Amino acid sequence: MQMNDLIICSVDDHIIEPPSMFDQHLSAEHRKLAPQYVTDDTGHAFWFWEHEGKKTFNVGLNAVVGRPKEEYGMEPANIDQMRKGTWDPKLHIDDMNAGGILTSVCFPTYPGFAGQWFWDAKDKKNAERIVAAYNDWHIDEWCGPYKGRYIPTAILPLWDIEASLREIKRVIRKGCRSISFPSNPHILAGLKPIHDPVWEPIWALCNDEHVILNCHIGTGQPAAFASDQSPISAWISSLPMAIGTDAADLLHLSALLRYPNLKISLSEGGIGWIPYFLERADFVQRHHGAWVRNNWGGKLPSEVFREHFLSCFIEDKFGCGVYDKVGEDIIAYECDYPHSDCTWPVVAEELWKNVKDLPEAVANKITHGNAFKFFNFDPIAILGRENCTVGALRAQAKDVDTSERSLEGKDARVQGDLSRAVTAGDVWKTFGQR
Repeated sequence: MQMNDLIICSVDDHIIEPPSMFDQHLSAEHRKLAPQYVTDDTGHAFWFWEHEGKKTFNVGLNAVVGRPKEEYGMEPANIDQMRKGTWDPKLHIDDMNAGGILTSVCFPTYPGFAGQWFWDAKDKKNAERIVAAYNDWHIDEWCGPYKGRYIPTAILPLWDIEASLREIKRVIRKGCRSISFPSNPHILAGLKPIHDPVWEPIWALCNDEHVILNCHIGTGQPAAFASDQSPISAWISSLPMAIGTDAADLLHLSALLRYPNLKISLSEGGIGWIPYFLERADFVQRHHGAWVRNNWGGKLPSEVFREHFLSCFIEDKFGCGVYDKVGEDIIAYECDYPHSDCTWPVVAEELWKNVKDLPEAVANKITHGNAFKFFNFDPIAILGRENCTVGALRAQAKDVDTSERSLEGKDARVQGDLSRAVTAGDVWKTFGQR
């Protein structure tokens, strides 16, 4: 197999929502009660929810794809400063073709990866309506016209279990069997912990209808940095492993023993740490099991993990090299477009470095097979294998300009002191947090 023969599925990409997203999915009256895309006098843009009196931080956060790396970190200020493929679904398909990606799972941006920006709304009825409108836009406009290219993924009104159940059932009728679920709802938003019986109806419904839970880093335990003075590269280095604490908690979810079809995708978590994590979990059961009294149904924790979880990586040569210790059936690829970690447009080239020395059957599982099986999604049957390879997709992208482009005078970065390393505190300020 050669690089151009690869078929690539990314189980973690992101959308920059366009200002028109609600136009076709809310009445004129209800659009007035929905968030609006606003540009201030300085040219900086954000989503403003007047009805709730709240706004997002800069909507362009991490929409740096296609920019020179020297300009990473402080993000473009407005949607017109971003690559159009970040917010236009057709042009995003063009960018997928240029990178060699066949299929993508796309998470939200301004509502938070799990839609958490909507959860503390005072007007719950309106917020539930907006969540549904968001999902309709994502399923019908972003994914719908491009069969086989997107795996639709919904957000939920998780402040209300009954409302969430209604929304899951509704999006299932629209052909969506994938939801973004916080890796730790209690830490993220003060919701009930995953071990509380309140979640049982959701576990049961997802089991019965084969609905995937996508748990993204940043939707649970915070990706903590040591101090404001810590170099930002120290924070970035530890980001993929930030999901480890939540992964341990999710692994101990007793519902996994009751519901064999309850499946969890750990989005943007990497894979190299998993062998030790599973070894440690098994040791804890052998060494501490007599007094901690966990019920694993006669299995080892590592066996339960490999039955219920999917992991993914952007670049992890070590993890791929020990695929048998991770579990060759639970590894998938992620691009993370348009965030700063993504390798676009050389996606295929960088992925090939990770899998070229693996057995071809294993490489095929990792690059697409495991993801298609996990999400019960088969774009090859829709599009034909000959149209799904890196080579075939790039042949459709000959006219796509993949050259780097600077903001050319519209630089929105906070330059700061260029004589020192960028710190975690410098970047944290751009989130509007400090």
